Amino acid sequence: MGNSLDSARFLINSRLSDALRGDDDACYDLGVAYSTGTNGAEYDLIEAHKWFNLAAVAGHVAAQAARAEIADDMPARDIAVAQRAARAIIAQAQRRAA
Repeated sequence: MGNSLDSARFLINSRLSDALRGDDDACYDLGVAYSTGTNGAEYDLIEAHKWFNLAAVAGHVAAQAARAEIADDMPARDIAVAQRAARAIIAQAQRRAA
């Protein structure tokens, strides 16, 4: 059991690293993980929306659909929190690039 948990954490950490470098597939994968509570991620629709949103902004079609789907199950306040978090990641990436 410990080995599979370590494996799941490694997967999340590696996808997180890729996502923060702008990999839209990694963002989508994180959205899936958080929206389903799999691969070492806890079920968290705010986190899922954030990652789907980042992938969607980059043009990831499946992420656009997934973001819309989970938004139907979220209150507006939670969506706003997720959007602020996504904007913060975008701003951080822009500062690093400058």
